[in-house]
Amino acid sequence: MFTFYILHSCLRDKYYVGYTADMISDRLRRHNSNHKGFTGGVGDWVLVYSEQYPTKELALSREREVKAWKSRKRIELLIKSA
Repeated sequence: MFTFYILHSCLRDKYYVGYTADMISDRLRRHNSNHKGFTGGVGDWVLVYSEQYPTKELALSREREVKAWKSRKRIELLIKSA
């Protein structure tokens, strides 16, 4: 099973969109670790939305779809719809 997910950081007031084959709790722990990259160094990322998919291709497709929106408002509407 694969998970498409959206994280939010209050400190940065930003969203992060991704997918994983790992347990979402494990993936979130890695996002909140002190590492280089977009999610590194803050440590306050919280899961605000997720969807389950049976294949990597479907989860990756959903990630690409949402990232292509380039719209904070559409992401927030998706989160509120859950």
